[in-house]
Amino acid sequence: MISRIKGILRRQEYKKILENMISLTGLQFASYILPLITLPYLTLVLGPEKFGLTQYAISLITYFQYLTDYGFNLSATRELAICRDDNEKVSNIFSSVMTIKIILTIISFIVLLLIITFIPKFSADANIYLLTFGMVIGYVLFPTWLFQGMEYMRYTSILNIIGKVIFTVLIFVFIHQSSDYILVPVINSLGFIIVGILGIYIALTKFNIKLIIPSIKSLKYHLKEGWSVFISTIGINMYTTTNTFLLGLLTNNTLVGYYTIAEKIVLAVNGLLNPISQSLYPFISRKVSTDDKKTSIVFIRKLTKLMAIIGIVLSLGLFIFAEPIITILFGNAYHNSITILRILSILPFVVSLSTVFGIETMLTFNYKKAFTSIVMLGGILDIILGIILIILMREIGIAISFAITETFITVAMFIFLQRKGIKIINRI
Repeated sequence: MISRIKGILRRQEYKKILENMISLTGLQFASYILPLITLPYLTLVLGPEKFGLTQYAISLITYFQYLTDYGFNLSATRELAICRDDNEKVSNIFSSVMTIKIILTIISFIVLLLIITFIPKFSADANIYLLTFGMVIGYVLFPTWLFQGMEYMRYTSILNIIGKVIFTVLIFVFIHQSSDYILVPVINSLGFIIVGILGIYIALTKFNIKLIIPSIKSLKYHLKEGWSVFISTIGINMYTTTNTFLLGLLTNNTLVGYYTIAEKIVLAVNGLLNPISQSLYPFISRKVSTDDKKTSIVFIRKLTKLMAIIGIVLSLGLFIFAEPIITILFGNAYHNSITILRILSILPFVVSLSTVFGIETMLTFNYKKAFTSIVMLGGILDIILGIILIILMREIGIAISFAITETFITVAMFIFLQRKGIKIINRI
């Protein structure tokens, strides 16, 4: 399968994609695997309640990360992939996107202040939420979208690994008892901000970017380009981050802790699929815009088979080994997480397909509105199902809702593409 995909690529393209894939694998290792090293330690030292609180704070702050990202990780990446050899255009895109991100960061902080001031549930732990906001600052500074669009992902990987190593070391050095939970968001934010500063420095020097004051026209253009992806990101957020947020609102921090353990493991496994998708996205974007679309569809069909095989293996592994994974890593105190992990084990397979159907195909073929609509419908479905099932089954209910939602989105995307004549499975 891999040899067939390789056959479609020119040698130079293959080497660049392979390099980016390796770099992105390192990035996923930094983003998901390294935190899993500290996870058993934190759950043991902090206990389910305090651990759940720190994770609940992250679920709130993640909303602001999505807002400040505004879909640029896809829209700006695509723009840069097309004009990456034009330094003037690259500088304009960079300046415009960063200006918008800074404005959105200021708006986000004001909204956070209002939340912790007027809502008692959040004001009781205001310091935790304020300290966790540092993640947003670091996230805004680090131009992942630039490195991805310019296809130099090794910088992203190296810097993120540095940040996660700093986080990992500091956790073991400073967190020794439950009362140290206040230091968790400090250490987390510090890692993000250090990496963000290094990233912005490398971006400016490596690509010879000249900072300019962007025109209103340019700002409007990038806001418009990122809008559909941003709306779809909100939809995705409805059935990812919002799951944790809803569970915390309707139950307690302890159950958030049980659910978060299982979800983090699944996200770490899903992260193994991201390097393939992210490294191929700029290539497929160029191929669809310049080559015969039939050739692109043939490539996507082969990619679908590869991703499906990997997804099935990962899902089966999670389901079969759920109990030893939870028991060995986190102990009997988190026994409730075993059932949650088994329910969520379907996600690697489903997500492997939805990534190809949605990002690699619908977005590259410019079906942005349809992509957004499907994801938004999925988000609405998850919220409705989530509220009902949390009331009936608590943390088990939200896991079931998550699995149903991802499956619905994948099937909906597949049906849409088939009706548009993009027959990824060409025998249907």
